[in-house]
Formats: sequence, C-alpha cells, structure tokens
Amino acid sequence: MTESHDDVSQIQKRYSLTLLNPSSYYTSLIFSIAVVSVLVAVSVFAYRQSDDILFRLALVIPILLVTQRIDAFFIRNKEYSKALHMSLFGNALWLLTAFAGILSVFVLSKPELHLFYITEGMFLFASFRIGIFTTTLGASLKKAWLVCLLQPLALFFAMIPSELWIPTLSEPWVLVIGGAFLAISSIWSRWTDRAGLPNVKSTHQLVQAYLFSLSKNDPSEVESIIEEQSKPSKVSTTQIKFHTKDKDVDFRIVLPDIHPGPFHPVGGSNIPYLIYKNLDSSAMVMHSISDHSLNLPSRTEVNNYLQSLSAGSVINEGLTSTEPVTIQINKARAVGILFGKTAILFLSLSPHGMEDIPLHIKNEIERFSKNRNFEKTLIVDCHNAMGKEISQVDGEDLLTASKSALDALKAKETYPLEFGYANSSDMNIEAKDLAMGGIGILCLQINNKKYFLGWADANNMENGVREDVVKHFSNNGYELLELCTSDTHYTTMGVRNRNGYYQFGFISKATDVANWFLDIAKKAEKNIQPASFEIIEHETDVKVMGPTIYRDYSRAIDRSMKITKAVLLGCIGLFLVSML
Repeated sequence: MTESHDDVSQIQKRYSLTLLNPSSYYTSLIFSIAVVSVLVAVSVFAYRQSDDILFRLALVIPILLVTQRIDAFFIRNKEYSKALHMSLFGNALWLLTAFAGILSVFVLSKPELHLFYITEGMFLFASFRIGIFTTTLGASLKKAWLVCLLQPLALFFAMIPSELWIPTLSEPWVLVIGGAFLAISSIWSRWTDRAGLPNVKSTHQLVQAYLFSLSKNDPSEVESIIEEQSKPSKVSTTQIKFHTKDKDVDFRIVLPDIHPGPFHPVGGSNIPYLIYKNLDSSAMVMHSISDHSLNLPSRTEVNNYLQSLSAGSVINEGLTSTEPVTIQINKARAVGILFGKTAILFLSLSPHGMEDIPLHIKNEIERFSKNRNFEKTLIVDCHNAMGKEISQVDGEDLLTASKSALDALKAKETYPLEFGYANSSDMNIEAKDLAMGGIGILCLQINNKKYFLGWADANNMENGVREDVVKHFSNNGYELLELCTSDTHYTTMGVRNRNGYYQFGFISKATDVANWFLDIAKKAEKNIQPASFEIIEHETDVKVMGPTIYRDYSRAIDRSMKITKAVLLGCIGLFLVSML
C-alpha cells in the first residue's frame, strides 16, 4: 500500500468526529433546554435545598434561548444551528460536573455539598466554548475570550440567588481552578492550530473550510487551500469508443488516470458523472488503477480536464473482437476482452471486497502484456465490494488471473463486433446510494453470443449484490460478465456514517438492483447494431493533489489529536484534584 493511501485512510478515520453533533438543530434546541432544566433542578434541590425551581426555570430558559441567538452572531456565517450544538454539549458538560460534585460527597464522605462544583462547571463550559469557537466556528482567540463567559455566566446568575454571586465567585479555589481551565483551553487552541506547521499554515482554518464545504455545499474555500499546494501533472485518459457504421450511435468505456475525490463537493468528487455527461450520457466511466494523489483539487481543474476530452488521438481501430474470457483463482477474478491489439481487464475480489488495487499490480500486468506483444492493456478496478487493504495473497492471485486471461486472449479467434447500450435515464430511479450517472448496461454480441457489462455511478457496492445480480441474469438466460462502479465521491447531503457515503446496495434492495439492471439489459439488447471500435488516448496538463498534501493534512490532524489527548488527560487530572 502506498504512503498516500495510508494518509488518506488516517484522515478518513477522523470523519466520524463530524457525526458527533445532532442531525437537526431542533434536536439540539430541545435537548439543551432539557439539560439546562435538569441542571437547574440539581442546583436548586441538591446544592441549595431550596424550593424556587419554577422561578429559576422562568429566568434560565429565556436567558438560554436569548444567549443562543447572541452566540450565532459571533459564529462564522452566523449559523444558529452551531450555536445550539455548542450550547447542548457545553451545558451537558456543566451538568456532568454538578453530578460529579454530588458523587464526590458520597465517595469522600464530605460534610456538605458546596456550590464550588456548580461554579467549576460554569468555567468548564466557558473553556469548552473557547475551544469550539476557535477550532470549528471561525472565531479568533480574542473574540472567543470576549464571548466565552456570555452564556455560562448569564445562566449562573439566573440559577443562583444574587446574594451568593460574590461569595461564590470570589473563592480563591474557584478563581484558581477556573482560571487554569481557561488558560489550558487557550494554550490548547493555539497549539493545535499550529500543529501542521510548516506545510499546513493553520489546522483550524483547514477544519473550518472542510466543515463549511459540508454544511453549505460550497467548496470554494477548501478548494483554494488545496489548490495552493497542488502540483502540475500530465494525466492520461483512454477510451474504447464503439460506434455504428453510420456513426449515428456511439458509446465509450472511459478509463481516466485521475481518481474521484477528495470528498463531495470538492474538486473532482463528482468527476465520473461530469465525464459521463460530457460524453452525451453514453459512457461508462470506470475506476482506473489510481489513488487519491491523482485527485483534481478544484472545479477549475475539473473544467480544464473536461475540455481536453475532445482532443484525443486514435491509436487503434477495428471491426472485430474476441469473445470474453473469465479466470477465477481463489477470490480473484479477471475478465478480459481483446479489441485488435488492445486488451481490457476487469479485476475484482467480489464478494470478498478490497480497497483500491495498488499501482504495483498495474505495473506488473503492463510489463507482462508488453512481453506478450499487446499494444495496450487497460485495467479496470471493478470496485464492486467493500473490503480492506488488499492482501499479498489476493494480490498475487489477481496477478495470476490477469496473466492467465491475457494468455487466453492471445489464443482466441476474433469475430465481427456488435453492440447495444442503454441506461437508467428514463427510469426515474431515486436512491441515496446511487449518484447522478445512474446505471447502465453495455451489450456485446460476438460470435452470435450476447455478453452484458453493468455499471453504476456509485461509490463501491455492498458485498454480495454483484452476485445477486449475476444470478438474476443467469436465471433469465443472460450472461453478465461483470458489474462495475465508478467510485464517485458524490454523495447526497446528510450521509451520517463513518464512510461518509452509502455503497450501492446498502440502501437499495438487491432484488430491486437486479431488476433494474435486467430491465436495462433488455433495452440494450434491442439496440444491438454492427459496430467498429476506436482506441482513443489523450493527455492533459492539470493540477493534481499529489501524495504530499494528504501526508501534510494527516500529520496535522494526528498531531492535533495527540495534543488534544494529552491536554484532556491533564484536564481530567486537574478535575479529579478539584473534587478533593
């Protein structure tokens, strides 16, 4: 596995941190009111042994709602939802501190329950606000200090009788502990912001740009940061273009050496669909053997790439092809077809799954094919089952299967080529696990036999779905060679899982998927016509992200997490001391 892939995996592991906030601001609003109400009840009944709870609630709830609104004015883009999320978690921390104070009385056999713990919770809340304001909400440290005590202190004054304000807040230990927490949060904020230096100028700015792109569907800021560090590169794209003799109908299998990503809606995250649309929605944009170092960083570079697709040169053409061959070795499967002297291989471990096929497998297959006098070999990563990094054993099996398929193709006879194509554009399929390109089927008729190739514009596929579709085709007398996905990084908004996307078949039922493909296959079959092919190749000068960006971002995030863990341990230690 490449260093770039390691770095991407490390970054992806942190994605789940973005799922900690509630999915709706209504949820945060309701729960923040509930948490503060419980906090008031605890302070009234447990800490003060009073009976003025209704009066205190009547003061506290309006103050909570007003300060949540005020907080929004200090947040970047004035996002009220983020003010509510911050309020919920901060007040929950305050409530936990109050409960910890009660627990300490029983564990340590203290004579009485002191308001110190309510005050300490207030300062913890304020310290938490400094951290949130500076890291994710776009405020400077000075502005964070200006507003950090706004809601906590206002709630404290409403919760606690006025005659207890000065005696409680002026206690030396209150000032020492509270000041320590505020200082620690400020130091932590400055420290984590600089964790990525010298290559990442501001870790906080990077995090804020990322969150802004997700919440507002606006990638401009994060693209600006990424493009500044991206490097010019020359990338190639190969197409197998099928067209009828009158050239009125054509279809293309596209194999770009760029990789979809980095994440929706940034850069080339939706590049498979954009290529598909650019080619009049008559194409299958396959996943090449590439990694995230070949991501296009911005929409500007995406447009540059798309404009270049019309400038390719034909390197081979013909009227015939071989029948396909399928080689299965243990988990590994290679499906191959030969067009003239150009072979195309579809590689998969489905239903077992794997991560992206590493570059060394592609290089070895290309060396082998040149030794067998193939003019060109195109290698498709079918990307049709979820899995982990490919093991050495599975990698060797893929190589063996690929080499066997190429040897078998050399011995195959060639026959006149016919093709038909259809897609789901008129089916109105609405599925959150399927991107904008929908699904398509290519039907190849060779030697009076029909072979089908399926494609979905999706980010990978649920394990076993491919096999269900293949079986459904077989039961209806059709031969489905392979099912591929584009590995798009486009997602519908609101995906809340650790992957950040839904693999095809995760939401859509396998039976529905199988029926969709079979219906389209029948349409493609009706469109069969004699055809010729062209192998088209072109190179484009674009900026790509390269491996160092992911390395720098991964290190910045990892260092920030290490700093955070160390500071949290220190805060927990200080908190435990305060319980004494």
